[in-house]
Amino acid sequence: MAERHAVVAGAGIGGLAAALALHRRGWRVTVCERAPEPPATGAGIGLAPNALRALEAIGVDPTRAAGGAVPATMGVRRPDGRWLTRAATADMAARYGIPPIAVPRPVLTAALAAALPPEALRYGTTVTGVDGTGSRATVRTAGGPDLAADLVVAADGIHSPLRRAHFPAHPGLRYLGETAWRTIVDAPDLRIPAMSETWGRGERFGITPLADGRYYLYATARLPAGTRSPDPRAELRRRFGSWHDPVPALLDRVARLAPADVLQNDLYDLAAPLPRLHHGRTAWLGDAAHAMAPNLGQGGCQAIEDAVVLAHLLPAGNAEYPEGGRDPVPAALAAYTAARRARTDAVRVRARRVGRLGALRGPLAAARDLAVRAVPDHLALRGMDDLFNGFRLPGAPG
Repeated sequence: MAERHAVVAGAGIGGLAAALALHRRGWRVTVCERAPEPPATGAGIGLAPNALRALEAIGVDPTRAAGGAVPATMGVRRPDGRWLTRAATADMAARYGIPPIAVPRPVLTAALAAALPPEALRYGTTVTGVDGTGSRATVRTAGGPDLAADLVVAADGIHSPLRRAHFPAHPGLRYLGETAWRTIVDAPDLRIPAMSETWGRGERFGITPLADGRYYLYATARLPAGTRSPDPRAELRRRFGSWHDPVPALLDRVARLAPADVLQNDLYDLAAPLPRLHHGRTAWLGDAAHAMAPNLGQGGCQAIEDAVVLAHLLPAGNAEYPEGGRDPVPAALAAYTAARRARTDAVRVRARRVGRLGALRGPLAAARDLAVRAVPDHLALRGMDDLFNGFRLPGAPG
């Protein structure tokens, strides 16, 4: 039979991972991305053991592009610097078989894109709709041409137009009451050995050493949606400048950046799970399928899992139909929903709960700190088992 064709809407990490996984399965892929070119700047992404194993399943080693340095410890602190909980990275590697790493998002997306045929990538191309649930789908693009596809992967982000079009009764997104700032700074002289998140009173500040030696910084505060300051660098200094070392020194580096290099986004997650992760010949993944708060560092990790599981369940790109001529793609998409919906929704709900915990203020925040400190570090690490050991390749449908 002719080579199967998949159209992927969105060239983020999930979309590119799906395109590459399908390409490795013999599919012809076309990735449509509305941005005119690949991102040159951006924030970081943590790759937990579950995501690294998923990438390994499709032959991707992110350390080749971004380096393999890992912090010595990871944990949660108070604004005065006292640790509430922490774990040695060596202990994590011993427990999960591989240590987590963090890389710049543009480096990872560039590595995924470089593994695809150049003709597969179409920047400046917006998918406006998908028609048809029969033997093939028609993908509409702004300005044309239309694309015929055996499969459509909706990786079009948290505000997914394809999700809204095909699930019009779904309540959509819910504001989580927090805004977040993100940036990357170069500070090799600081030699920060730990990945940490500091919990204040309704505010948080995260420091993540990247595998290439830079630092990914993020911060959150409880604010009404849409709140913006004239200068995000000054706002971060005002809120976090008196916190423990090395936060003030890192903010000195932030002050040297252009204001546009400090990203700010209000935090949303999906208000309820989708009824299913597929419709007709379209499968949703990543933020388009299960937008979640960043509090567990699992948004991108779950998108990667989605991509790898989806490709694994689909037939090879040039496989013949089984006896009787029934197209195996619809059954594969139903199996994808069965394999991924419960896990991703559990992570979404857990991430929301962790965010509520980190955003507490007043006496509740003090009680939270005491409760977290009371949990032995080895038990806190064990509590991550379902996340870090949760990636599985399911059996073939049927």
